[in-house]
Amino acid sequence: MAKRRVVITGMGVICPLGEDLEVFWQNVLAGKSGIRRIERFDPEPYDAKIGGECLNFDAGNYVDRKEIKRLDRFAQFAMAAAVLAGKNAGLSNPLSDGDRAGVIIGSGIGGLTELEEQHIRLRDKGPSKVSAFTIPKLMVNAAAGNISIYFGTRGLSTAVATACASATNAMGDAMRCIQRDESDLMFTGGSEAALTPLGLSSFCAMRALSTRNDEPERASRPFDKDRDGFIMGEGAGILVFEELEKAKARGAKIYAEVMGFGASGDSYHIAAPEPEGLGAALAMQRALADAGIKPEDIDYINAHGTSTSLGDIGETKAIKKIFGDHARKLAVSSTKSQIGHLLGASGGVELTACVLAIRDQMLPPTINLDNPDPECDLDYVPKQSRKGKIDIAMSNSFGFGGHNASIIIKRYEA
Repeated sequence: MAKRRVVITGMGVICPLGEDLEVFWQNVLAGKSGIRRIERFDPEPYDAKIGGECLNFDAGNYVDRKEIKRLDRFAQFAMAAAVLAGKNAGLSNPLSDGDRAGVIIGSGIGGLTELEEQHIRLRDKGPSKVSAFTIPKLMVNAAAGNISIYFGTRGLSTAVATACASATNAMGDAMRCIQRDESDLMFTGGSEAALTPLGLSSFCAMRALSTRNDEPERASRPFDKDRDGFIMGEGAGILVFEELEKAKARGAKIYAEVMGFGASGDSYHIAAPEPEGLGAALAMQRALADAGIKPEDIDYINAHGTSTSLGDIGETKAIKKIFGDHARKLAVSSTKSQIGHLLGASGGVELTACVLAIRDQMLPPTINLDNPDPECDLDYVPKQSRKGKIDIAMSNSFGFGGHNASIIIKRYEA
């Protein structure tokens, strides 16, 4: 049986550059940074004092305020982005055919805020004071479960936890679910809210974060030789994937077509990428094969591009390995230079950027690329966005544990 075609009909983003899809995109194109000194808690004791916070986020703008206390911040982000994606897709709530709709949402960590708060309660007040909502709030599948309940989906509802590859793995699974005729519509993407005292201190202990605290907007600098680590961010990116004919039948606006997905494991180290980018290259190679296209068909790659020494060099090597001479002709950029690293949510926000890049034929920039690392010598769209031909784009996500995932989309042609 031929694979059914999968298209993107809706998108919702909650991130440090905004909650409105067009505001987010215009801020990206303008080269703005969402990185600031952390405000939700006092960052002074920490080596890294900066991050990409969603400072003005109010979950009550998206869900019933009585339900907020039942949702950890990561699930609040996911619900908000799903509501925005549903509206963007013109979907009813509840959906008209919940049996043929599902949810697959990625998160690397889940409800870390709830875990921290309830541990403090247990320590200070005893076990009888721990909230009955603790488990339903901290579990990684809380985002998927609550979105399914909200929209009345009764198809596959599940969660993916592959660290920073979570959202892209989730989207690959959602694509295949529709291709195999197991569903007609899927809410998919990722959400993360790990910018907490425990989350920040844990990454500081690993010496993974930038400590350029006096220049927060310039701290995330993928592919730059002066980079000193990544910046933690938070938020969610949720997309609506839909079977083409069903989308056309309901008159949906089609933003792009999902072509292929590839995944791999590094089999190298639990918290460091394989230095030659072999696993990353394999994921990209598999995505190209799944899409049935040649490397030279890719116009743009939204890189994992975290602003870490090993990661940026390894990804550059992987791109050169797979794309050969074409590697110097395609454009590559990192949205993380502007919003930081949203961990398990990254892939959802970054694929949304790819969709909008195709729509507007505009390449998003890698800001703060002042002094390129000699080992990072591709076209990273430095500092400023620019016009460019973009018919087919790839988004890369690589995570702790050696998880690699690449997804490919193209301009929709009726």
